[in-house]
Parts: sequence; C-alpha cells; structure tokens
Amino acid sequence: MGIEELRKKIDRCDDNILKLLNERASFAGRIGEIKRRSGSDFYVPHREKKILSAISRKNRGPLSGDAVKSVFVNILSACRSLESRIKVAYFGPEASFTHLAAKKNFGLGAEYIPAKSIGDVFSEVEKGRADYGVVPIENSTEGMVNHTLDMFIESDLLISSELSMPIEHCLLSVSGDIKKITKLYTFSQPLVQCRNWVEENLRDVRIIDAASTSDAARKAAKDPHGAAIASSAAAELYNLEIVQKGIEDSRENHTRFLIIGKKSSERSGQDKTSILFSIKDKVGALYEMLTAFKKHGINLTKIESRPTKKKAWEYIFFIDFMGHIEDARVRKALDELSGNCVFLKVLGSYPVAE
Repeated sequence: MGIEELRKKIDRCDDNILKLLNERASFAGRIGEIKRRSGSDFYVPHREKKILSAISRKNRGPLSGDAVKSVFVNILSACRSLESRIKVAYFGPEASFTHLAAKKNFGLGAEYIPAKSIGDVFSEVEKGRADYGVVPIENSTEGMVNHTLDMFIESDLLISSELSMPIEHCLLSVSGDIKKITKLYTFSQPLVQCRNWVEENLRDVRIIDAASTSDAARKAAKDPHGAAIASSAAAELYNLEIVQKGIEDSRENHTRFLIIGKKSSERSGQDKTSILFSIKDKVGALYEMLTAFKKHGINLTKIESRPTKKKAWEYIFFIDFMGHIEDARVRKALDELSGNCVFLKVLGSYPVAE
C-alpha cells in the first residue's frame, strides 16, 4: 500500500474522529444544561478519573498510555468548556511547574490565573475569583512544601484532586554559553533539587533569589551574564537558550500537586483522604491517634508535623491515608480519632494520582 492510499485512510479516520468528537461535545453540552439547572459542579474529578483510567486500560497502542491520556485530557477540557469555562489559579507566573501541572490537569479549555504566592492561590479561590487552585505540596527529593501545609491550617478550602508530575530542571541563559554565566537566578526549591550539579558546575557563580522558576527565567532574560533554573517551557516563553537539560540531582524527581476548591470529590474507587489534627500533651498521645488507623486496616501514606505558631512546642499533624471519607471504616477511625485529639479537620477525599 502506497503513501497516498495510506493518507486517504488517515483522512477518513480524521473525518470519523471529528464526527465523534462533536457528537461527544453535544452530549457534554446537554449535561452542562442539566448541571446549570441543578447547580452541580462542572469539574467532577472522580468522573474524569474513571474515564482516564478506563481509556488507559483499553489502550492497545501503538500510542503510549501517556500520549493517549494527554489527548483525552484536552478532549475532556474542551467538552467541559462547553458547560462552563473553569478559572484556575496557580502559583506562577506562566511556565512555572505549577502552571504546567495545572494545564496537565485541566487542559486547554480552562482559563488560567497566575498568582504571586501560594497564599495568593488560596485567596483567589476563597474570594471566588477562581474556581480552583493548583499548589505544590510535596517533592520526592526534598519533601513537603511547608507554605502549602500552613495555608490549610487557616483556610476552609478543600482538596478536590491531586496529580504527580516528573520535574526536569534546565539551566537557561541568553547566550547558551555556561562560560558567560556569573549569576544564577533561582527559586529555593529547584536550587535544593539541583544542589550537586550547581556546586560542581557553577561553583563561583553568585546565587540570586527568585520568587519562582518563571520569575528566575524572566530575570535571566534581561541579564546577558545571568542564568536560571527553570523548565524548558520557560526557555521558549522568555526566548532563552537551554544550556543543560536534566540538572536535577535525582532522575526520579517528581512533585505532587493539589487541586484546591470549595468542595471535596465523590468516590472514584481509588481515593485518598487528607486530614490535620492536634493532640493532647501527654505521653503516648500520637501512638493512640495512629492506633485507630491500624485497628480499621487503613494504610497511612504520609505523616508530617508543623508547629501551630500559637504555643511553643505545640504541633499540628498532617496525615494522608488511602480511602474515602464515605467509607465506613474511615468514618469509624476518624470518630475514634476525634474523641482523643484537641481538634480534627478533614481536608478532603479525592482520586489518587496515577
């Protein structure tokens, strides 16, 4: 079979894909009308999780699972935009890793609002200027993002969803020549994640703080002797050359991001719940708290502590565990926990990131 005949077959496939896409969009539009009348949410994480999981299971190639998922994320986003164009705040500016994570989760059909700080992301959602926010919560190399944890102590926002994304840091500069670099603009988190590479290759370079990876790239674009640790997307946005890709110390460098909003998610079948609590100051108090989870067979995936900042040596504990707040065993464990702690706050149940 020759090229022209194969191209004709591709054209017919494209016609069928277009027809089915618009048929799907028409159904989504009708669902949007029903949601408007009932006041239901337009973004439904547990439903989208089920769709993407089913597509992944059914995929037989030759397209990779990631390629198929990327296509369907944007199909979901485009169809969702017919129902309502969702506004998403993110820790920016544009081309930051949080921005890339937001686009990965919500697709091209959302409206994105950059925020100068993690606190500003929470504020945008709390004040109704954004429907959802995207914030980093944990890096596989350097651990928890404390600013995000601290925001949950005071905020009434809930976790709607999560996603995990591999992070590839690049060294960017105007010239692309490492010998011309005398200053390095960088946000604190990526600098720590690239510490060994920077110490080996930029030992005598002056380090200058930046508010984010994108802010670092923007500053480097104005400085012929400056460089930035940022994403390849930032290089394209700010017309910078990539001096070196993959300068992170660990090749398994992933960051977990949270989608925050005013509602939690319904069951998806593969869920995680996050809580925070403080305990009474007595011997064995934390052990007693954790015993409730063991008793009901609940798997803890994360436990962190943060000072309350109200009293010396008083701490709040953050816990992630497998299960949904609607699960009977989860309710029983939390009932036992609440009876023994000073206060307990459920931050949300949401689909587990793939």
